[in-house]
Amino acid sequence: MILRFLILSILLFLPLIAQTPSGQKSPKLAKASSRSVGMSSERLALIDKMAEEAIINKEIPGLVALVSRKGKIVYHKAFGLANIESDRKMERNDIFRIASQTKAITSTALMMLWEEGRFKLDDPVSKYIPEFSNPKLLDTYNESDGSYTTIPAKNEIQIRHLLTHSSGLGYGLIDPNKGIKAIYSEAGIVDAWTTDPIILAHNIKTLATLPLVFEPGGRYRYSLGLDVAGYLIEVLSGMPFDLFLKERLFKPLGMDDTYFYLTDDKAHRLVTTYEGKNEKWSKHHGVEGYYDADFPLKGAKTYFSGGAGLSSTAYDYATFLQMYLNGGEINGIRFLSRTTIDTIMANQIDIGSDTSYHGLAFSVLDKNGVAKGGLGSEGTFNWGGYFNSQYFADPKEQVIGIILKQTRNSISPDTTGWKFRQLVFQAIDD
Repeated sequence: MILRFLILSILLFLPLIAQTPSGQKSPKLAKASSRSVGMSSERLALIDKMAEEAIINKEIPGLVALVSRKGKIVYHKAFGLANIESDRKMERNDIFRIASQTKAITSTALMMLWEEGRFKLDDPVSKYIPEFSNPKLLDTYNESDGSYTTIPAKNEIQIRHLLTHSSGLGYGLIDPNKGIKAIYSEAGIVDAWTTDPIILAHNIKTLATLPLVFEPGGRYRYSLGLDVAGYLIEVLSGMPFDLFLKERLFKPLGMDDTYFYLTDDKAHRLVTTYEGKNEKWSKHHGVEGYYDADFPLKGAKTYFSGGAGLSSTAYDYATFLQMYLNGGEINGIRFLSRTTIDTIMANQIDIGSDTSYHGLAFSVLDKNGVAKGGLGSEGTFNWGGYFNSQYFADPKEQVIGIILKQTRNSISPDTTGWKFRQLVFQAIDD
């Protein structure tokens, strides 16, 4: 704790390289009438009806939804309950576990260091984290005793592979390969969050000793690559990952409600996670042996997952996305060059979708996705989170949509994600 305090103190007196003034001065997100930015209030009201029906139909206990266009918030409402047991109503500024929505933030932070010339995207990860040298591939796995054999990989994991989920790493709890799932569990690998006193460096260095699922760069497979990227940020910057995000992104962006672990004065705003059981909502406690669903509030609070560890609000995440729509700037502060954003949004890898590809931070809609309908313009980028949250941003229409929920396994099939996105785009009226 003393070391972390000293690092933070030093940072207060050092110029933060990536936070440079910009000649472009886009204002912070602010409320405005829907008509002023070419959206129909009557059509946006259909989101109200959708949300209310979803709660009645037991698809969700509650949600917060936000829509902005051209940098103006035209819709920001809360529905249902944040905590069923106490009958606490959902509020617009409530805080949600955003899980994999963390990934785009981590990717952005790493690309800020790339802009400083700290690394090349095709550098081997082992150049900075030696434990990843000489990777091996899983060859055989014996389910009866947990033993396995490996063969040498032909290639090393590159930094680009971490951001495109093509590293060959697995994802523990949700990995389809039973062998990798068991090997990670036996080694004590943290998939995303933990209440145990584990630090990022230890987890990633342990992960580096385990076999890969496939040859690095071979194909797309959702993985722990962004957790490795989080530790890589520590190595490259010389700062703890959580402090890097706080000082280089959250504070200058004004994301005042985005944390790995909530401060005591904000803990009451965290939405409870629920799951559907026996036709009613029950508090989700997590998965035994993998995670505790109360992780932001309890435990050691020492692990900072670049792939899934953050909690945030709809407004904070909209601010992050607006920075992208502005070409890397907001409120006169430059975070990324628009030329870097062009690289981030470029087609990096096929994800097996008939509507989109993956860039360096997001899934990006292609022409086929536009033809499918209701998803946005070509170049719209999006992702979601493990606890049932979704977001999208359309650079052409300058539209952002965020819908935050906290559920695992709904009572009735949850249709709010696709309906919300479709309803947002039908509300454009210019």
